[in-house]
Amino acid sequence: MYTVYVYVLDTLADWELGHVASELNSGRFFKKDAPCVTLKTVSCSREPVVTMGGMKIVPDCITADIEVSEASVLLLPGADTWNDPRHRAVLEKADRLLAVGAAVCAICGATATLAGYGLLDNRPHTSNGPGFLEMFVPEYKGQGFYVDMPSAADNNLITAGSAGALLWAKQIIEYLGVFQEDTLDAWYGYFSTGRPEYFFALMQSLPSGGEN
Repeated sequence: MYTVYVYVLDTLADWELGHVASELNSGRFFKKDAPCVTLKTVSCSREPVVTMGGMKIVPDCITADIEVSEASVLLLPGADTWNDPRHRAVLEKADRLLAVGAAVCAICGATATLAGYGLLDNRPHTSNGPGFLEMFVPEYKGQGFYVDMPSAADNNLITAGSAGALLWAKQIIEYLGVFQEDTLDAWYGYFSTGRPEYFFALMQSLPSGGEN
């Protein structure tokens, strides 16, 4: 069983979480023997946050509630408010999670926050393009580990730029092992191209003709 903690903060970029949160929460394309996945929104306090799209989210729990365990997954979306010192606590949790082998998945501005905390200095990672992290994080030292791709997976660290949300979702789903391989390939093919043959391949890959 996995607990996926989705960190929420004011101005978070709604689209970056759309694919991964929807699929992990609904389980609509999960394989029959998929591990159980529970999603929880988490923040620095229990106060509601407002996303970039104007959606109001009331967190399920606070940062201190994140269990440091291999069965935990932490999703960190981009936002314009990461420089608020209240978010340092989740970076400390991210550091501890990576140390025990749990997954930390960051996209867009959250990658800069990880870089500022030193968590990208020695592991392959990506962000919003070469030079982005240096621009916003003068102390960044991970240039030699930068991967110029929309999303990059290094075992339990999965990072992406703001335009890499779909591939980021694919890599997170693959890490969790909740889709069959052919389902995941067809899912990614359909949502990245819109071609109908991928949609039919996706439906045909599901257990019992599309029922979980």
